[in-house]
Amino acid sequence: MTPLISANQLEEIINSGENVLLCDCRFDLADPLIGKKSYEESHIPGAIYVDLDQDLSGSKTGTNGRHPLPSPEAWAQTKMRLGITPNTLVVAYDKQGSVYASRLWWMLKATGHANVQVLDGGLDSWNGPMGSIPRAPTPCTEAIGVMPYAGLVLADEVVANLETKKNKIIDARTADRFHGQNETLDPVGGHIPGAMNRFFKNNLSATAFKTPEQLFKEFSEFLGPTKASEVIHQCGSGVTACHNLLAMELAGFKGSRLYAGSWSEWCADPKRPVEL
Repeated sequence: MTPLISANQLEEIINSGENVLLCDCRFDLADPLIGKKSYEESHIPGAIYVDLDQDLSGSKTGTNGRHPLPSPEAWAQTKMRLGITPNTLVVAYDKQGSVYASRLWWMLKATGHANVQVLDGGLDSWNGPMGSIPRAPTPCTEAIGVMPYAGLVLADEVVANLETKKNKIIDARTADRFHGQNETLDPVGGHIPGAMNRFFKNNLSATAFKTPEQLFKEFSEFLGPTKASEVIHQCGSGVTACHNLLAMELAGFKGSRLYAGSWSEWCADPKRPVEL
């Protein structure tokens, strides 16, 4: 299944009566409540709200990053609560260039749920009707199996990579934050030594993803001889990195992995080196 679905394709599925779970993932790091408020004011009819902090993140310890992944057990419980059965077609969208929708896409794919897509262009691409009545999730009636996250990289492997240089680290943050400038989200500025920078918005043309052909060209030039399986994605807190991962898969480069703790976890340990 392709990672993306167009607004026209989604509208056809909805009109056909096929079972689809729409997940509104709008969020704002500067104002964590605005996403849900926006959803309550207006959303694609039938959509439920999926919150980055409450649904797509686990408990913070102060050393595991700003948006740590929930444990596989907790994520299975959340999928049950949201009504995501193994056969559910999930379509995620937001209004921030598909950043938060990509996080949900990756979390589902990484735990064995293949039937998930991101609405290309997000809410800006939707020309169908809009609703204002929030929909509560319909929980699953049967237990969801617990699966570990496939393609997840932990900090120790990234530390070891400083010596082996086996993998290429791609940082999805803005260039200034990558270089340790204008850092407002994390207490330390800079990047993981040896990392390369590809700002996630470079994957977009306006609010939609660039064509697979264009992304293939750009990532081919960026990666050189590096294989997709040798790529580790990271960002500030493991969210926008999923955007680069989705873009690579869209371009045909499958098998890259995610360091979900990302910079916010990395810089929490003063023993880990920092590059500017």
